[in-house]
Amino acid sequence: MTTVGTNTAQPRERILKAATALLAEGGREAVSTRAVSAAAGVQAQTIYRHFGDMQGLLDEVARQGYASYLAAKQADGRDGDPVGQLSRGWDMHVAFGLANPALYRLLYAEPRPGQQFAVTGEAHRVLRGIVERVAEAGRLRTSVETAATMVHSAGMGVTLTLIAAQDDDRLSAYEGLADNVRDAILAAVLAPAAPAGGPEPGARPAPVHAIALKSLMRDGVRSLTPGERALLGELLDRIAAEEQPGSGAGETQP
Repeated sequence: MTTVGTNTAQPRERILKAATALLAEGGREAVSTRAVSAAAGVQAQTIYRHFGDMQGLLDEVARQGYASYLAAKQADGRDGDPVGQLSRGWDMHVAFGLANPALYRLLYAEPRPGQQFAVTGEAHRVLRGIVERVAEAGRLRTSVETAATMVHSAGMGVTLTLIAAQDDDRLSAYEGLADNVRDAILAAVLAPAAPAGGPEPGARPAPVHAIALKSLMRDGVRSLTPGERALLGELLDRIAAEEQPGSGAGETQP
């Protein structure tokens, strides 16, 4: 049974350590009031006094467990090549899930109706920010929200698949899966890079320019009225929705 030393640590710290260990050993169902109380050497009311309820405790366990991963992802996303950041972010996400399977399932595989863990919401905002920069660089062929949703959904599905395979000692059978799906998703959302010394920017497909301009406008344009910004946004969305050459869906419409 999981136990936590009680000589020096404060009750809140002991409770968090106990809950974290129980989660890693037995998953969400192992983190009960009785089990945490026994492991931390505290009364149930102590848990409620510090965390409100068991869900509050789980939220804090998730926040602390996710903190280092999220900090690394935020640091990597601040500057540099956004396409490279998007690829590295995928790899970091999969690696985090495989290293912390119980925590990952808590965050992504046990939805609460109408709610989400704040840390996963923050991770999605970081992802969306990277995708915004990809769009600004003229490398996105879909809308920002579509691309972010595709990357997030595929990454979560792959990670949960690999976690299940890891649990069954079959991870080697899925070698290359994460890389292959990552490359397929990026190919679907990214526009080709302009070759060095190649065509002028105006030669790039109009939808790519429209997506880039809308991302660059997200903080507003002072010279336009709200109505003009809304109209321009609608027009850019229509242009962005046109099929692009080389997209596999036909030629760009005039």
